[in-house]
Formats: sequence, structure tokens, C-alpha cells
Amino acid sequence: MIATETLELLEWSRLCQHLSSFAATKLGTIVTRSLPIPSTLEESEELLCQTKEVYQLESQLISGLSFEGIQDIGDSLERAELHGLLSSEELLAIATTLAGARNLRRVIDNQEDLPILCDLVSQLRTYPELEQEIHHCIDERAQIADRASQKLSEIREDLRKLRSQITQKLHNIIQVKSNALQELIITQRGDRYVLPVKAPQKDAVPGIVHDSSTSGATLYIEPNSIVSMGNQLRQTLKREQVEIEAILRILTTKVAEVKPDLEKLLAIVTTIDVAAAKARYSLWIEGNPPRLIHPSIPGSSSEIITLRQLRHPLLVWQQKHEQGHPVVPVDLLISPHIRVVTITGPNTGGKTVTLKTLGLTALMAKVGLFIPAREPVEIPWFSHVLADIGDEQSLAQSLSTFSGHIRRISRILNAIEEEIHSSPYQTSHSLILLDEVGAGTDPAEGSALAIALLKYLGDHAQLTIATTHFGELKSLKYEDIRFENASVEFNETTLSPTYRLLWGIPGRSNALAIALRLGLKPEVVENAKSQLGETTDEVNQVIAGLEAQRRSQETKAAAAQELLKQTEKLYKEVSQRATALEEREKDLRASQEIAVQKAITQAKGEIAQVIRQLQQGKPTAQDAQKATKLLTEIADKYQPVAPPKVKQGFIPEPGERVRIPKLGQTAQVISAADGNGELTVRFGMMKMTVNLEDVESLDGEKPLLPSKTKAPLAVVSGQKQELIVASSTSTQNLEMRTSKNTVDLRGKRVADAEYILDQVISQAAGPVWIIHGHGTGKLKQGVHEFLQQHPRVSHYEAASRVDGGTGVTIAHIK
Repeated sequence: MIATETLELLEWSRLCQHLSSFAATKLGTIVTRSLPIPSTLEESEELLCQTKEVYQLESQLISGLSFEGIQDIGDSLERAELHGLLSSEELLAIATTLAGARNLRRVIDNQEDLPILCDLVSQLRTYPELEQEIHHCIDERAQIADRASQKLSEIREDLRKLRSQITQKLHNIIQVKSNALQELIITQRGDRYVLPVKAPQKDAVPGIVHDSSTSGATLYIEPNSIVSMGNQLRQTLKREQVEIEAILRILTTKVAEVKPDLEKLLAIVTTIDVAAAKARYSLWIEGNPPRLIHPSIPGSSSEIITLRQLRHPLLVWQQKHEQGHPVVPVDLLISPHIRVVTITGPNTGGKTVTLKTLGLTALMAKVGLFIPAREPVEIPWFSHVLADIGDEQSLAQSLSTFSGHIRRISRILNAIEEEIHSSPYQTSHSLILLDEVGAGTDPAEGSALAIALLKYLGDHAQLTIATTHFGELKSLKYEDIRFENASVEFNETTLSPTYRLLWGIPGRSNALAIALRLGLKPEVVENAKSQLGETTDEVNQVIAGLEAQRRSQETKAAAAQELLKQTEKLYKEVSQRATALEEREKDLRASQEIAVQKAITQAKGEIAQVIRQLQQGKPTAQDAQKATKLLTEIADKYQPVAPPKVKQGFIPEPGERVRIPKLGQTAQVISAADGNGELTVRFGMMKMTVNLEDVESLDGEKPLLPSKTKAPLAVVSGQKQELIVASSTSTQNLEMRTSKNTVDLRGKRVADAEYILDQVISQAAGPVWIIHGHGTGKLKQGVHEFLQQHPRVSHYEAASRVDGGTGVTIAHIK
């Protein structure tokens, strides 16, 4: 079948082998080694959702998803259903599998936003009572425990007594007959206790000879005095075995009763393991989840196939696992109206690798694997992937290269026809990959056959990618909009391919240039050029010009992209700086307000104390004078030092350059200040609106600002007294940060961080700088909650941008 042939040509089994190394269970490994290809879009989307959810889950778990204890119990379940007797090892494997499945369900149920996985594990029945009963009867060494039944416990107690009596009797014989023994030990032959007696002195220990040494010098004799006890021991052992079999039979019957549920459990766990293997493999190859484009009437879809920086997954494995060469990615951006793409270029240029990469990519998307390409990844869901790659020569079948190609292509066309007959559309949703189409025969006939075949596939297949050396195929693009050209790039200077895929430009023949550089006589090359004719040479020159123009455009595009990155970086830095300044200003205002309220409260208390002193007894003039002096001292105490006066009067005009101290930038004024004191400035490529108070002239002159509102007034003894509290900034600037008052909590858990903080704060005499970083924000939140309830912390704030900004918190100690 052509689909099976295609899997072999694309080396699908090799990819599955790589995938199986990421499976955790035996069944998962078996399934991934021969991963089935879904036949419907719905199946593929469900598999892809499973992979996405496991990928998300594993990124949240520290040690990943665990399948510990889960074993392949399928054969045991089949034998239990057929009334076979399961061994203690098999029953113990069933118990550990039940425990492993229950733990797996618990982990998944404890996570959010996993609807597919939660639906899967909701169908699990883990039978904890069966697991407990198995563990009750069988210990961790897979031995039947005495506690399995009362009868077994009594039988084993009898066994212990019999063995004790037998060994005691034999020890007595050893003491009396030591000269007749080869060694003074007790040994066993079968289930009979014997003594090693010297052959010449066998009559000294009368009894039954059970064995002899190889030399015949030692006889292993069971003394007559313990024969009856040995017989009794054998009978008791038989009773023990019967009881053990009865216990195993009961457990086996209970397993058989729930066999359908256990088989379903095994299937669900294997499904999750396969999804986990896909997620881990996808992470390893640095893949991204594809978006499957729904199949529709060809030509009616408006979605572009988008595969940027696509890498061959087997080459990625070779690079990472086997230290191979770096993988050169290709870009595949195919418009929805394109039905046939012809790739031209020299041999060993990467044409066949491109075909195989696209074929494997389509199969990976169908089975729910991520694609080793840059986001976004968008690819159609192809009903079939059919390929004719490589030679199919066979001396036994008298097949030439051309015959092998034709037979395989015939099978491809038959598969397409079958799909069309079973579909409401007149076109197959298949991906067709043809390597060296029309090769292996007369060039003129081969070219004509290739053109006819590609036109047929353009009418009946969703997408066809073909490699060729025929120049006639390059012109199909200009006859039919459904055709597109691509070529693999070749470096004529180094005579080596670059493996880059160029779109819209057909490849040039480099045979003559390569031959000349490799030492072929120039006159032969010139003669060959004359045989080609002027038209071919002109076409090659046009193609060479297009390639040069393309390289120039790519260079300019790369430069523009770099400039865009730098601009985005600058914009991000400025935005972050502005945000940090706003947060800092907000924090300062809040701390100033707290300081003002605190000062007002303290001042009111001191004023109230003066008033109470005046109210005590009959006030005199001396008391009034003293109170006035105290009030004056209070006013002076809370009156801030007047800031140095700044020369004002500068009015920014459009076109004038100003300095913005907060941003450390020099800008050009675009529009004058409006009624709100705001003006628009530009620095570099950015425009922004700033307040007059945030700018100054280049020589440091401040602009004329609107009058400020007065500070709050406090009533002192019936008169209004202006009360202003200095900003806490001046105080904070005096607080020096050192290694002794700085604690680094990055990477710590919240509980550990709280313990460390409590130790540091209890010994601190001044502010403490706490480095927690940004991360997920949980550590920062935990630190702030701890500081809020700590009795020694008066308040806390974010550090300045120089000290780490919002990644560092300053705790002020009471």
C-alpha cells in the first residue's frame, strides 16, 4: 500500500523510535514505536489537545508527571479471565498499577484547565479495596504473608515448631556422633533434613541416604530418629501450599471480576503516557503546537500554510543526540491558491530533505506532536501523505529507475482516485511529494510526462511538492496561478549548497560553472555553453540577477529588522523607566502623606498638652507667655527648611530643545504648553506628553509653573498655623544600604523566606533591603504579607530603580 511505502520513505519508524525513548511505561513504549496515524481531523485535534495539556502540566510540576508503579498487566488479566491462577508477583503488579493510576488521577485532578486529561482520568476505577486486600495477603517481596488467613498462620506456626524439633534432634546427634560427620552442619536435600556423614562410618548414623557427594566420600543421611518428623513436615508443607493456592485463587477471582475496568484503566494510563512522551519529545526538539487548517474545497480557504524556520526532526535528533551538524531551517509559506510547487536546483542542495521535512511535519501534526518551527505554526490536515522519493530499482523484477517511479506514481494516483470517489469533493485532501519527477528516461519525454502529471495533480490533489531538473517545469508558474517555483540556494564561490529554500525564483543550472572550477578545460565548457544557445544563457543571467536582487532585499530587510528591534528595546526601556518613576512618585506621595498625618497628630498632642497646662488653675501673664513660646517652638519644629529658590521664567517654545531630568533625555518641543501645563516633546522616534515641571532648559533654567496649593493648616489655640512636614526622601537618602542590612531571598520558598526575614528583622536597627526579584510574584507577595503583620515593621516600600526597583523591598524598622 502506498501509504505504508510513504512511511518507510519518510523514515517514520525512526522518528517513532526516538519518540518511544520518552515513554515511561512498557505499554507506552510499545505504542509509540508504531504510532498509528489518525484517519479523521477530530482524532488529530484531540491528540493535539492531549499533548498541549500534558505539556502545560509538566511545566507546572517540579518532577514531571509520574507513572511509578504502573506495569503491563494485560497478560495477567487475560489469564485471570480464563480461570488461570495468578502468581503472587502478578497480583502485586496489579496492586502497584492500581496505586500508580490513582496517584496519576490525583495529580491531574489537582490542576486547573486540563479538561481533556480530567475527562480521561474521571473514567478510571482504581479499586482501592482490591489493592488493599492484595497488599494484606502479599508482602513487598511478593511472598504470601502469614496474615493472609488464620489457617495459613496456624500451619506456619506448626512448621516452625516441627523445624525447631528436627534441628534440636540433629544437634544432639552432631554432639554425639561428631567423629562420624564430614562437617558439623545441618543441611537439606529436597525438603528432608540430613547430616553429611563420612562414607566409611555410615553405620554410625543409621538412617535413610538421600544423596552423596561427587567423590562418594560423603553421604547425606536422614537419621531414623527424625524420619517421622520429616514425614510430618512434608505433609504440613503440602497443607501450606494448598492454603496458599486457595488464597491466590480468591484474589485471582476478584481480579477477573473487574477485568474490563482494569483493561480500561490500562488503556487510559497508556494514552496519557503516550501524550506525555509526545510532550517531552516536543519540548526536546523545541517544537511549537500547530494549528490544523480544516480541509475544505481546494481554493476556497484563505489560510496560508505557515512553517517558518522549519527543521527536519531526525536531523535535530542527530544534532542534539549524536553531536551532528547544525540543522539549516527552511521557510514554507504557501498561499491557499497554490496547488503545485516545483523545487529546482543542484544535486545535494537540500531538495529531497525539504520534501521529507514537510512530509514528516504533516504526519507529526496528525498524531498530535509539536512541530520544530517558529510560531505561529499553521498546516492543513492532510487526509493522506503520499510520496515517491528515491529509486525503486529491482533486478529481480526487471525494474529500472524510471519503471520504479512510474509504478509508485500509479499507486499514488489510484489512492487519490479512491479518496475522491468516497468524498463529496472532486479533489483529494492529500499531500503529494514527488522527487525528481519525470527522471530516468528521455529528457523531452520525461519533461512532457512531468508537466502532464503535475497538471493532473493540480486538479485533483490539495498540494503537490515536486523536485526536478527540467527547465520546462519552471515556466508552469507563468501559465497557471496555482503553480509556484522555489529553488535551493547554491554558493558558486565555495561550490557548495547553503540548503536555504528560495521562493518565487527557479533554480539555475550550475553544472558548467562547477565543471570549470573543478578543472575541466575551458574550451570544453565554452563549447557546452554554445550548445545551450543564447536563450538559455540569457535566462540564467536573468535568474542570477533576480537572486542578487533577492539577496540585496534580504540584507536590507535584516537591517530594518535589527533597527526595529533596537527601537522596540529603546521604547521598552523608556516605558519601564517612566513606569518606575511613576511608581516611585506614587510611593513618595504616600509616604509623605503618612509622615504629614503623623506629624499633625503629634503636633496636636503637644498643643493639647500646652492647652491643658493653661487650663490648670488660673492662668497668669507669665503662663500665657510660656505657652506662646511653646507653640512657637512647635511651629518651628514642624516647619520645613525652605528649598533653594530656582530661577523660573523659561517658556519652552516649539522647535526648542529641552532636557527631561527624570528620563535623562534631551528632547525637542513639538507643541507649546497648554492650560494644564502639558507640552508635547519628541526624542528619537518617540513622542510623549510631559508636564512643565518635568522639563528644564539646556542651561538648567526651570519653566514658569502655575501657583501651588497651600499646605494644610492646623488650628493652634484658635489661630490658623501653617503646618508642613518635610518629605521622607531626605531621611531616606541618609539611610545607607550595606551587605549587613541586605538579604537575598531569590530562589527561596515563602516559608523559608519568612523564617530568614524574622531572624534578620529581629536583629535590625535600621531599614532592611529585601531582594526577592520578580519571578512569578508569589515570593514578593509572601514577603509583603509577612511584613504587614510583623510587629517591628512600621512600613515598607519598593526600592529605587538603582537599587532594583520593584524587585527589591525596603522594610523600615520601628
